[in-house]
Amino acid sequence: MAGPLSVRVVSPDRIVFEGKAASLVAPAWDGKVGVLPRHAPMLTLVGSGELSIDRPGGGSDSFHVDGGVLKVERDQVTLLTEYADDRPA
Repeated sequence: MAGPLSVRVVSPDRIVFEGKAASLVAPAWDGKVGVLPRHAPMLTLVGSGELSIDRPGGGSDSFHVDGGVLKVERDQVTLLTEYADDRPA
C-alpha cells in the first residue's frame, strides 16, 4: 500500500496548508484534477475553485484558490497559488 501524499499549499502571504493527505482534488485551468498516492509526475496551471484535501484516517480541508501552478512528483504535491481563502468556493 502506498503512503500518504505530502501536500504544501502556498499563497504570496502565507503557507495555507502543509501536511499529509490521502488524496486531493484541485481546480486545474481546464477542469478538476484528482491526485492519489503514486500519481505520475505532473505540472498544471491552477484555475479558480475549491481545493479539497482528504486527510489520512478521515476528515478533510477545503480552500478556495485562484490561479497558480500545481506540481506532483514522488508523492510530493506543491500548489503555489495567487490567492487562497480558508472558505470553500
